[in-house]
Amino acid sequence: MTAPSDDRHRPVEHYENFPVASWLCPPRLRRPIAAIYWFARTADDIADEGSATVDTRLADLDTYGNDLVAYLAGNSGSGRWPGVFAALATAVREFRLPPALLHALLDAFEQDARKSGAGEGYADRCELLDYCSRSANPVGRLLLHLYDVHDPVALAESDAICSALQLINFWQDLGVDVPRGRYYLPAEDCRRHGIDPHRPATWASHPATPALVAELCAWARGLMLSGAPLVHRIPGRAGWELRLVVQGGLRILRRIERLQHRTLQARPKLGPVDVPPMLWAAARM
Repeated sequence: MTAPSDDRHRPVEHYENFPVASWLCPPRLRRPIAAIYWFARTADDIADEGSATVDTRLADLDTYGNDLVAYLAGNSGSGRWPGVFAALATAVREFRLPPALLHALLDAFEQDARKSGAGEGYADRCELLDYCSRSANPVGRLLLHLYDVHDPVALAESDAICSALQLINFWQDLGVDVPRGRYYLPAEDCRRHGIDPHRPATWASHPATPALVAELCAWARGLMLSGAPLVHRIPGRAGWELRLVVQGGLRILRRIERLQHRTLQARPKLGPVDVPPMLWAAARM
């Protein structure tokens, strides 16, 4: 059965800060990395792209999760997303990927759909990090599994990098997310800066918002730097790709700073001009 032709399942073009399965990645790992990416990307699109209702999104995510279970059990050839799950099931089988990490991602996307539908945000940084632990950290742990890296220190550093990347994306995308009802500024931090967390329409014009974003960016930078030693634990080309991922996140933070932390008005992006300084910084790690 092929996917319906409505806008819930059409491919969505995405700007990505960092390449997926790039030329730096070991060739034998490009296919499983791409399979993990498209599994997560498709679920994320179901959760927040297009014009579907919240109930429809949740129903589709439930179906997506059932398809995951079916394919991992060897019941292939059915469902709406055969291209996604056939590749993913092969990767799980060949590399013994932990299914629990895949289910954690789906749990996070379901939470995103529910919160956006209800217009809810996050109470504090701990609640936001809990979300990151399911929306971002599983991807890093899946990649470490592919690289055969399992020690607790490496896992903790990976979690720090992935959570930092997720947070950086939040602060980069404020001007995109807030109009769509996706609120990631922690309510506790908003109140401390005199900002009403329940009136997101006022955030862009509030004089304290840039200071709040600056503080949250500093938090993300600290997380990233705490995880950065992981680049020395990953061998060969994969380690160099991770260096560029770390530097890409830090580079986005610098671009946010150049905008005076006004990302509710403009969205910073990486471009060709950013590559040389990122390569230089990566080489010096």
